Amino acid sequence: MSVVGAQPFIKPMQPSVSPGIQRRHTLPASEVRPLNAQDAISVFEIEREAFISVSGECPLHLDEVRHFLSLCPELSMGWIEEGRLVAFIIGSLWDKDRLTTDALTLHKPRGSTVHIHILAVHRTFRQQGKGPVLLWRYLQYLRCLPQCGFKVLGRCAITVASMSFTEMWCPISGHAYMRRNSEAIRFPQSPLTVLKPDAEEPLDV
Repeated sequence: MSVVGAQPFIKPMQPSVSPGIQRRHTLPASEVRPLNAQDAISVFEIEREAFISVSGECPLHLDEVRHFLSLCPELSMGWIEEGRLVAFIIGSLWDKDRLTTDALTLHKPRGSTVHIHILAVHRTFRQQGKGPVLLWRYLQYLRCLPQCGFKVLGRCAITVASMSFTEMWCPISGHAYMRRNSEAIRFPQSPLTVLKPDAEEPLDV
């Protein structure tokens, strides 16, 4: 498996500037891009608020967030508004049909399954549809089919403190989903596995 590019899937549109008018250097109003280790604290602050208030535990601790954003930043995605992280996804690769506890901390570079560890939205941006939109963009980023339904596999072997999960699976196949001025990661014929907490509150997106 080869990784092709890690540029943002969606690039912000550049406003047209009339001749003679000096362009101001401002942050784009909104962009979606892969994350990196420098984003780890912002990621963890959103995760901590979303999960600790409900379960008392986070799926990933700060050092684990840094771990995945250093090893496989191309499998993450963040929604940035006016320079502020408002929603994110962190994923890694796995090399077995079903997830085990090892999948919580390991990234398998030769794996063929994308394991989504976390999808979370900042509390002030919930109930705006950002979670589903970000997940859709992430699936397109991974070259998913247009119809990207998940199949429920059942109760997952992984537990985090008092949290249990339902394991869901989605096939990802086909040629690259081409979009002008964008590059993405190629995962031909790869499935996507995601954990959905059985407690619904952290998924209030």
